[in-house]
This record gives sequence, C-alpha cells and structure tokens, in this order.
Amino acid sequence: MSVEDKHTDREREQRMDGKLTGVGVGPGDPELLTLKAVRIIKECDVAAVPVKEVSESVAYQIARGAVPELENKEVLAIDMPMTKDKEVLHASHMAGADQLEAMIKNGKKIAFLTLGDPTVYSTYLYLHKEIKRRGYETEIISGIPSFCAVAAKLNEGLVERAEQLHVIPASYHLEEALSLPGTKVLMKAGKKIAKVKQAVLAHDEDVMMIENCGMENEKIYTGAEEIPDSAGYYSLIIVKDKISEK
Repeated sequence: MSVEDKHTDREREQRMDGKLTGVGVGPGDPELLTLKAVRIIKECDVAAVPVKEVSESVAYQIARGAVPELENKEVLAIDMPMTKDKEVLHASHMAGADQLEAMIKNGKKIAFLTLGDPTVYSTYLYLHKEIKRRGYETEIISGIPSFCAVAAKLNEGLVERAEQLHVIPASYHLEEALSLPGTKVLMKAGKKIAKVKQAVLAHDEDVMMIENCGMENEKIYTGAEEIPDSAGYYSLIIVKDKISEK
C-alpha cells in the first residue's frame, strides 16, 4: 500500500469518527442557553448526562426546556458518583470515557450536557480530557456560569474597578479563602452548608445566596443569618467586602 493510500485510509477513518462536545446549559433557566448551545444540541446524535438515570439530570431538564426535540434523541447516562475517593473517581472516569469512545467510533456526535459552564468545576472535564487524550475530536461550548446568573438575579455587580474576584469550592480551606480581599463566590458547599454559614457569619461582610437559581423553586437569601442549614446542593453564596461609610 502506498503512502498516499494509507493517508486516504486514515482520512476516511477520521470522517467516520464522531465528536464529543461539552455543552454548558447555564444554571437553571432554559432561556439562558446560548444560540450555539441550542444548535449543537439540535444537531447532535446523542445527548450525554453525568447521572445514573436520565430522570435525575437537572441539565437534561434545562436543555429540554430550550430544545424540545431533545426528547426524541438517544440519551446516554454516565454514572459519575459524588465521592472524594480517588480510585473510585478514576474508575468511573475511565468507564465513562469508554462509553463515549464506543459511540464516537461509530461516528456519533455527542452533546454532553453540563450545568453552568463546562470549564468551571464540571465533572465533564475529566471525560473531556480523557477522550482528547485518546485522540478524538472534542469541543467546549460555554454556558453562563452560575455565579454570573446569580449576580444578575440579585441585580448586583460582582466586581468593580480594581476589586478581586475569587471563585472558591466552599468545602475546602474556607477560612483562608474568606480572608481574601474583594468578592468571594462560594460554590459546591453541599452537605457542609451549615459549616459554611457559620464561617461566613464570623466575618463582617455582605452576604447573599440564591438556591436553585433560575429554577421554579428558586429562593433568595440576603444576609448570612437567613441561610438555612438545609439549603440544597444548587446553592451559591456571594460574599462581598462591606462598603465603608464615610
């Protein structure tokens, strides 16, 4: 076989391969999906979601609100357990990548639906990097980050002039993070929301929180003392330096 024939065969194989696209669907309101996200979802062969059962996927419900055609598409559920056990996580990432690779090899265009933006604390990134490492085509479609949507819903800016912005996973090194100047965005508090609330109360700063931003059960809290210990997983806290009175 000539070099030219080999090159042609490889081009044919590449055309047969599908593609993985991580699609940010925003924080909750279907109207916040970008035009590009809507187009990619409409054009995909398969939608993928990081859950054991499709019915559990909030990202799927949001996307379906903007793209009703999603109901007629194949949906791949990839179990991504919420744990800090590195071995369990690695095994789930490899298993998920295997599921995606099998479809990509069959020429499928996959839209992996993820809350907010795929580049911000997204479980999708682990799969994205592995599929990319295996030599397949990948792409990321930005979604509106939850903290930007929360600030807009609160009718407040996040930062002005020379203020700093810190995006913080609230269950890690919180005390150190709260001492930083500027605006602190506290994400992923999860089951530690009560401890996060107490830490925030100890600091004399302005605090606002939205639970389930953009969803039907959205709730807004102003002041750390209002934050319920039972707040759900989709809760985001914004902590800002108090404006000194002159």
